[in-house]
Amino acid sequence: MLVRLGVFILWLIQLLPFRVIVAIGNGLGMLLYPLAAERRRVGMTNLKLCFPEMSDEARVKLLRAHFKMFCRGLIERSILWWSSAGRINSLIRVEGVEHFEAIRGKPAILLTPHFVGMDAGGQWIAQHTDTVCMYANQKNMYLTGLLLKKRARFRNQRLYSRQQGLRPILKGMREGMPFIYPPDQDQGVKDGAFIPFFGVPAATMTSVPRIAQKTGAKVVACITRLLPGGEGYVLTFYPAWENYPSGDDIADARRMNEFIEQRILEMPEQYFWLHKRFKTRPEGEAKFY
Repeated sequence: MLVRLGVFILWLIQLLPFRVIVAIGNGLGMLLYPLAAERRRVGMTNLKLCFPEMSDEARVKLLRAHFKMFCRGLIERSILWWSSAGRINSLIRVEGVEHFEAIRGKPAILLTPHFVGMDAGGQWIAQHTDTVCMYANQKNMYLTGLLLKKRARFRNQRLYSRQQGLRPILKGMREGMPFIYPPDQDQGVKDGAFIPFFGVPAATMTSVPRIAQKTGAKVVACITRLLPGGEGYVLTFYPAWENYPSGDDIADARRMNEFIEQRILEMPEQYFWLHKRFKTRPEGEAKFY
């Protein structure tokens, strides 16, 4: 019942001017910071690991800014889920669109690391091409169904659960549908390895080079930045990675992590610090969380 009420409130919010929606998101972030003790601890642990040279005061300031950006991302989904394609497009400025056009209709992996604006960029992409992507089931089945419906509201988007594996993903890619892939969360090392992330060994999937090898896919990273006030978003497509895959999955995964690190340093408050990125540890190493 509470979930449905929250969804209804979110639907109402999308009727408001964008600047008001931004203000609501910022206000919610300010309110949530002192209340979300567990997520705050996770975020601070991540910042200490990734930025050991940063002062405690600077980390607190960064984490407070992240809570505001995180909540903006949540509240602004109201526009992405219910507003018209025209309204969504009016809020998004695209840079490097030629890199997107270059892979249209060809096997491709669109790397979308977990920055708070990733859903906005995903909706722009979904308006311009059919895609394949994976999803994780939510604890609430109503919410899972809603997320799937809203992510597939434009064109022909094929969404598969992680339990379905890569086979349907590879099939779609061979049909010329890019694979939207967020590669930077801890999913263990069964299909990955411990690769440095800001100098800390982090469980990292090595599936990107393997998929690229199987399908001949180009790898194009796309990052969405939230702009201040009512200015909207900037979606940036980067040039396809050259000499990738290299034949060395570990080196390729390291290259991917280093690219993500560089983008984080450009806007650290917008990276998703509330995820337990270092949950899986090498054998014998103490847990961080």
